[in-house]
Amino acid sequence: MRIHRIAAIPGDGIGTEVIAAGIEVLEALAAADGGFALQFEHFPWGSAWYLSHGRMMDEDGLERLRGFDAIFFGAVGSLEVPDHVSLWGLRLAICQGFDQYANVRPTRVLPGIDPPLRLSSPADIDWVIVRENSEGEYSGQGGRSHRGLPEEVATEVSIFTRAGVERIHRFAFELARGRPRRRLTLVTKSNAQRHGLVLWDEVFAQVARDFPDVATDKVLVDAATQRMVLKPGSLDVMVATNLHADILSDLAAALSGSLGIAPTANLDPLRRYPSMFEPIHGSAWDIQGKGIANPIATFWTAVMMLDHLGEAGAARRLMRAIEAATEARVFTPDLGGTARSADVTRAVLKALRRVPHS
Repeated sequence: MRIHRIAAIPGDGIGTEVIAAGIEVLEALAAADGGFALQFEHFPWGSAWYLSHGRMMDEDGLERLRGFDAIFFGAVGSLEVPDHVSLWGLRLAICQGFDQYANVRPTRVLPGIDPPLRLSSPADIDWVIVRENSEGEYSGQGGRSHRGLPEEVATEVSIFTRAGVERIHRFAFELARGRPRRRLTLVTKSNAQRHGLVLWDEVFAQVARDFPDVATDKVLVDAATQRMVLKPGSLDVMVATNLHADILSDLAAALSGSLGIAPTANLDPLRRYPSMFEPIHGSAWDIQGKGIANPIATFWTAVMMLDHLGEAGAARRLMRAIEAATEARVFTPDLGGTARSADVTRAVLKALRRVPHS
């Protein structure tokens, strides 16, 4: 039997609720499959840990995580801890520490969901946003001086290296090559950001020569938002910088129905370190404990994790169960329904029992 060791970090807010639901579904799936097992180890890191220990995770946290096959991550963020402290102390510490440079965010309209856009076909929204996950505006470069004085200065420096830009473009081209439409859109802002994003564009054009079978185009990030709304069918795979893709992927999730259904994978494509899988929605403290958090994003995130672990058949089976639950319109309030988190979880578990092994 294949055994996969998974580090579970529920984190903050609704993260504790959706990761518990995800583990319940994953364990049921593995038990029914019989060919693999998932061994979860739980880590109580997050904002509560910070308030007790002065750190978002143990000092040797990365070393403790290094031996796992994957990380199943809930959310980070609390009203009691500044966002820059919680983000840099846990999520970004893991992403950067394990060089998870490819952030992958698929978006499509699941069965039964009525998207806010009037689409000619649900297939008009079938995108993958590839986010550069280690450089750009989230590199942590910059500083502040003359604090508290009228002339106080704060700088945020975007870092773009040829190596970092080339590897994310190659990853995006490989991903686009494996999709039916074989189309990749470069998202940029090189008209205004004339150094880092000019390099971004130049390297893209150079890498494109190695992928003549992939159609390409280029769009400024502000125009990309309009295209996503007005001409969604013209897009397939998009590659964008850390900040731009972060924003565009939230728009993509909203256009497909809700942030509550959107998954994410933070990948080390070279597999030197464990990759991390998380729903996109964040800690959502306003609904914590109400039992209405949508677990679909976490279940879809689990699909991505299973694929990464080599369990493609189980991944397909879980995705079909998710689609059966959404087609039956078992919706939490974010999708306009009255179902509770537990109702959605039960619907997916029930559907899993009916989905045949692939």
